[in-house]
Amino acid sequence: MSEPLRWGFIGTGGIAVALAEDLTLTDSGRIVAVGSRSAESANAFGDRFAIPNRHGSYEDLVADPEVDAVYVATPHPFHHPNVRLALTAGKPVLVEKPFTMDAQEARDLVALARAEGLFLMEAMWTRFLPHVIEIRRLLAEGALGEMVSFSADHGQWFAPDPAHRIFAPELGGGALLDLGVYPVSFASMVLGPPEHIISASTAAFTGVDGQTSMLFSYASGAQALLNCCSLAKTPTRGAIAGTEARIEIDGEFYRPTTFTLVSRSGESTRYDEPHAGNGLRHQADEVARCLSEGLLESPLMPLDESISIMATIDTVLAQAAR
Repeated sequence: MSEPLRWGFIGTGGIAVALAEDLTLTDSGRIVAVGSRSAESANAFGDRFAIPNRHGSYEDLVADPEVDAVYVATPHPFHHPNVRLALTAGKPVLVEKPFTMDAQEARDLVALARAEGLFLMEAMWTRFLPHVIEIRRLLAEGALGEMVSFSADHGQWFAPDPAHRIFAPELGGGALLDLGVYPVSFASMVLGPPEHIISASTAAFTGVDGQTSMLFSYASGAQALLNCCSLAKTPTRGAIAGTEARIEIDGEFYRPTTFTLVSRSGESTRYDEPHAGNGLRHQADEVARCLSEGLLESPLMPLDESISIMATIDTVLAQAAR
């Protein structure tokens, strides 16, 4: 785009802060407006990041004529109505992961975006990190040979507070939706949608899942072994194995990090590029690029794949409920 993309933020929580900080490191966009359920919150966020337009409602935010694109950073259960609000107002949208609460909500949003001819993308920021772009290049070149397995874990320790979003059912709590979406999405990127799913969950004290382990199998014969946990800090590493080589991703695999390509004979090649910021600016750059090229979705995070990921999560949650 000839001019920076003008962002309007819905929500002022931690992930919105992280993206706002990262936008100072790129010329692709800037925040011109913020909307919150209260004027006080909008003003506090606006003061922190020198945002000129502050709105005490989401309706006013999406109606702001100075906003080119909307970033939805509210808790999971509000993604669907907030994205619908923005799309109905004619605004392209970047929405936090998980895309929605379930696949049906995802299908509804994708159908609306396509009907309106508007851009929509899930903010799975890991997809756009430099080390992941390099991993995708190696996979596309066949550096690993035939795919055999992918493994990853994402565990964080949270104080047992029933009001915290990860434990609160009304806020879409649970390790899988909040943490597990990272390894599930990464597995989807590497291996595609699973053919068979086996999972086991342990409930946290509020009834949402506190730990979930998943085994995915694919038509190719490959497998993925994934774990997510809100009860302990795990190594958060990832590994991709093929018949010719493997990739070992250092913890935390979903953040800016390093990795090693190890051949079947044991020869190692290290990938270690310096990185500034939280890592979220790359997804904002992708939105700006897509809009400048007239694309309605990103080839790196396609809408049909976001639906597929939510369908996989639906199946895992259904097994946990048995």
